[in-house]
Amino acid sequence: MDEPISIEEQYPAKYWHLLDDGRIQCDLCPRDCRLREGQRGACFVRGRIHDAMVLTTYGRSSGFCVDPIEKKPLNHFYPGSSIFSFGTAGCNLACKFCQNWDISKSRSFDKLADQASPQAIARAAAEHGCKSVAFTYNDPVIFAEYAMDTADACHELGIQTVAVTAGYIHEQARREFFAKMDAANVDLKGFTDEFYVKLCGAHLQPILDTLKYLRQETDVWVELTTLLIPDHNDSAEEIGKMSAWIVKELGADVPLHFSAFHPDYKMADIPATPLETLIQARQIAQAAGLRYVYTGNVHNREGDTTWCPSCGSALIVRDWYEINQYRLTPDGHCSDCHAKIAGRFEKFTQAFGARRIPIVMGGQL
Repeated sequence: MDEPISIEEQYPAKYWHLLDDGRIQCDLCPRDCRLREGQRGACFVRGRIHDAMVLTTYGRSSGFCVDPIEKKPLNHFYPGSSIFSFGTAGCNLACKFCQNWDISKSRSFDKLADQASPQAIARAAAEHGCKSVAFTYNDPVIFAEYAMDTADACHELGIQTVAVTAGYIHEQARREFFAKMDAANVDLKGFTDEFYVKLCGAHLQPILDTLKYLRQETDVWVELTTLLIPDHNDSAEEIGKMSAWIVKELGADVPLHFSAFHPDYKMADIPATPLETLIQARQIAQAAGLRYVYTGNVHNREGDTTWCPSCGSALIVRDWYEINQYRLTPDGHCSDCHAKIAGRFEKFTQAFGARRIPIVMGGQL
């Protein structure tokens, strides 16, 4: 049974309206949850108190950590930099293969052991020398108000912001949410509506709409991640169609990360993704015209490395999250042929490395 909404959880939420039948409809995402008094939405963290919507996780986190930017994964957004990461609880999708299910599927606030205000998060990121802050671990769309306020606080200190998201969000909220973001890694979980309906409890088209909006109407730096699940979304045909759509609608410069599935949550009986599947997917995407295609969750230095699409030189040689060689100019050009590499770059001095540094905020304001 869902926990009742306590007084301290009643932070005013945006994106809702009152229906003629007395219910409140949440307008944040395409689920359009319709709630009576005391009920929570499918995401669990947005609920109704009296005649208003509240966000129950504002200022509350499942953990804070300093990570390498490549772990988000973002390979073309200030490579080698560190990023201050945090999330809350809940999710507006219902993925049976969720790799963070203990957080995203939580129906208890026991996971929210730490607290911090938006201003405290921005200060902590600055104090730890982080280039950016990531809203991650669970989808930041569902804690949009907290993420947006934190983004404002970060920008006041010159810190960049990153959303790691499935992109399942309505038009008005999408416009306001991504106006606060500098970069996004969007999970394109599959390329059929059947996959989204059966395995995610959602639909494909809203994600495609989000991606087209980001690339065609904003300056947000976008990278994509697809978790390849054996016999579910890893066929050569589906990968080919998805890659062709990305090239046509988003452009050939959008980096695409193929990530390996490991048995988890409600799909523990499915085998892990073979390395060969990821390598083949990368080749298919490259043949379709994508210039920057990566493999993830596996040891594959070729698939970790950023290659110049013009001359073929290895420009950023990675081994997992370690950078062993960096040969881009400060303004993002190939050191050999001087071709422009898509992304956000600056003068490279030293990589943060593969470290993961947990941070305890202790309810900072």
